[in-house]
Amino acid sequence: MQPAVEARQRIARLSAHLNPTNSQMEVNTMLERVDCRAKGGSPGFKVAILGAAGGIGQPLAMLMKMNPLVSVLHLYDVVNCPGVTADISHMDTGAVVRGFLGQQELEAALTGMELIIIPAGVPRKPGMTRDDLFNINAGIVKTLCEGIAKCCPNAIVNLISNPVNSTVPIAAEVFKRAGTYDPKKLLGVTMLDVVRANTFVAEVLGLDPREVDVPVVGGHAGVTILPLLSQVKPPCSFTPDETEYLTKRIQDGGTEVVQAKAGAGSATLSMAYAAVKYADACLRGLRGDAGVVECAFVASQVTELPFFATKVRLGRTGAEEVYQIGPLNEYERVGLEKAKKELAASIQKGISFIKK
Repeated sequence: MQPAVEARQRIARLSAHLNPTNSQMEVNTMLERVDCRAKGGSPGFKVAILGAAGGIGQPLAMLMKMNPLVSVLHLYDVVNCPGVTADISHMDTGAVVRGFLGQQELEAALTGMELIIIPAGVPRKPGMTRDDLFNINAGIVKTLCEGIAKCCPNAIVNLISNPVNSTVPIAAEVFKRAGTYDPKKLLGVTMLDVVRANTFVAEVLGLDPREVDVPVVGGHAGVTILPLLSQVKPPCSFTPDETEYLTKRIQDGGTEVVQAKAGAGSATLSMAYAAVKYADACLRGLRGDAGVVECAFVASQVTELPFFATKVRLGRTGAEEVYQIGPLNEYERVGLEKAKKELAASIQKGISFIKK
């Protein structure tokens, strides 16, 4: 083949990775864009990030590009996605990156994906509660989940958009309407609460946070976040004052960041880290690894509530086993009742949004 023809094919291939819907760079009709793969593209899973140009989405996209379990990474947003895609695509890792801009390209972004991560929505600002985010983010989640139901109904969905206590029930209702609902594949990401709990507890104990495991149950807002300090690994004990301090700090971790940023944003970097940590666990489960256990907000029969966050075992079909809460001390039992009361209202708010 002539060098000029080879060069045109390489250019077309690169163009297809950056923007598979852009026809301006189709130099050679022999090159089918659907078959384009980067040289050295690694085997792995196809992952889409919905809301990839946002404060969480950008560092999340960067970290997912670095994950060796990802072979194809689709980045979708309604603004600024071409620039983020071009930037991320220059990283010399195995995943092929493709960008999709606007509602008209949502279906293309979703088709064939195996894991969907949704950080889309508006962030918290000083003085805002997670409920203040509801009206905007609820509509965004509804639209995206309708696309998922149509284009990749068997994908595992990691839902980050707040308020998670309400958006997970919204997604479930959308999938039920479409006839595609699989409760094992809809996972509300509460990993940031676990990451914070591990970090704050490690500070008190004087340990490396990577050596600490704190189960966090309930939900993903305020008093619904219940760290089970009686079940910390390695086993340890806390004074009543330490228990109160740690519980409140873990519950108010998001507010701590919002106030520290003083109007400049919310927890984006730590949330991206936690989201990637959870997504990696899901991918290892999809791969068939044994013993992949993390906390998540899922359809549950652990309590009388239809959704609840506990540890789940991740596998090829999603959350294959939902674990019980385990023994609680008196402080945790009181906290659990407070959490369930607020969670019930948040869950119903999400269900009502779809049914109204």
